[in-house]
Amino acid sequence: MSIPQRIIAHFDLDAFFVSVECLNNPSLKGLPLIVGGRERGVVAACSYEARKFGIHSAMPMKTALRLCPHATVVKGTRGEYSRYSRWVTDIIANKAPLFEKASIDEFYLDLTGMDKYFNPYQWTIDLRQEIIDKTGLPISFGLAANKMVAKIATDEAKPNGYLHIAFGREKEFLAPLKVNKIPGVGESTFHTLRDLGVETIADVALLPIELLENRFGKYGADLWHKAHGIHHSEVVPFHEAKSISTESTFEENVLDTERLMNELVRMTERVAYELRQDNKMAGCVAVKIRYPDFETTSRQTSIDYTSYDDELIPKAKDLFHKLYRKGQPVRLLGVRLSELVDEAVQTNLFSDVEKKTELYKAIDDVKNRFGTKSLTKAAGK
Repeated sequence: MSIPQRIIAHFDLDAFFVSVECLNNPSLKGLPLIVGGRERGVVAACSYEARKFGIHSAMPMKTALRLCPHATVVKGTRGEYSRYSRWVTDIIANKAPLFEKASIDEFYLDLTGMDKYFNPYQWTIDLRQEIIDKTGLPISFGLAANKMVAKIATDEAKPNGYLHIAFGREKEFLAPLKVNKIPGVGESTFHTLRDLGVETIADVALLPIELLENRFGKYGADLWHKAHGIHHSEVVPFHEAKSISTESTFEENVLDTERLMNELVRMTERVAYELRQDNKMAGCVAVKIRYPDFETTSRQTSIDYTSYDDELIPKAKDLFHKLYRKGQPVRLLGVRLSELVDEAVQTNLFSDVEKKTELYKAIDDVKNRFGTKSLTKAAGK
């Protein structure tokens, strides 16, 4: 029995933060628009009109405004980005047999086997149109035999377009592109490759695999395979996406609410720390309570995507107070973070979280050096 040829679609919402701002305020459409901090901050996102002036995300705001003094700057509404992201996720979930939410604005769909029943390319075009019609958001996609080629195809199709790379045409498609179009090829690798006389992906494909292995180790072989359009990474089902959780079973049943709250804060801090170590954000928090008679109750709530203690702890406390039967001792307490997505770099660039991001980096550095118990928060009420 032959293995069916893989068919992978990669969807990416175009200039997502900017698109949401323009939907909520249509007068911004067509302007050189910057989403991000004040003059001392950095660019979280920018419109294609702003990019023409050389502006890009993570650029200091002063530099951006020097390049384009007439640019319009908006602070950004993180809650709205979470709302629109979930809207698109729901549309995809209703149609796709298997999909992975890679980040707040990026999705992989595994359509393998669907070609027995209908044209996967037309199906993907129709899904894209449904997303546009329902949400108003521009979205691009690439369709190919693997995740890497599909992602690169999406980048080539932007803005607001789509591209199908037929099976067997991967090398031909990749050949003329700059080598840093390959996901994972950063500035350092790019400069090293240029020193070897490599400019395009075709140049990498022509190099002996042994040479790349000598220069880059195991990554060299991976790079050689990618240059040949070979990539085996699987689409990770969204409903099975890893969650991060922790539970505490007390040696003796606990009636003291203050002690329970202290434990809840400690556990939430721990899972938030793990989340940041994995460079993830959570879109859902849940709390579980088990009583001495083993009756177990749990409750969860959707949240704006975050990995910060001070945003997760109040949600966990609120869930606890809604769940807890007053006056009842507790045998077990648990906290779980789910709906995990890769941390979007831009979400750390808004003025309201820039300083917070640096603070948590400092906190995590201390925890990494001296242990996770070296810094803890007071529980409060």
